[in-house]
Amino acid sequence: MHRVNAEMKSCIEECLRCYQTCLSTAMGHCLEIGDQHTEPKHFSLIMACAEICRTSAHVMLIGSELHKRTCRLCAEICAQCAADCERIGEMKDCVDACRHCAESCQKMAA
Repeated sequence: MHRVNAEMKSCIEECLRCYQTCLSTAMGHCLEIGDQHTEPKHFSLIMACAEICRTSAHVMLIGSELHKRTCRLCAEICAQCAADCERIGEMKDCVDACRHCAESCQKMAA
């Protein structure tokens, strides 16, 4: 039987927090401000980040051993999203959520 240890539980929480933050930032903040915030490259990245975070949390919750692979990809996309949100500016919550998730997923992928 699959058991979720404390480190995995923490990673799931970080993934879900990042999913929620990226999605709400994209649908609220980015769409409201427009300009660079809705450029296709940025907008698709923030949406991809939300989706991989949701997926990584899901894969850990169902107990699949593939979680190391989804977490590795999640860490990579979160790092890219954090950097892009920082480049655009006015997105501190998203930058922080992405960085914390990337760090947590990197540990899970190891």
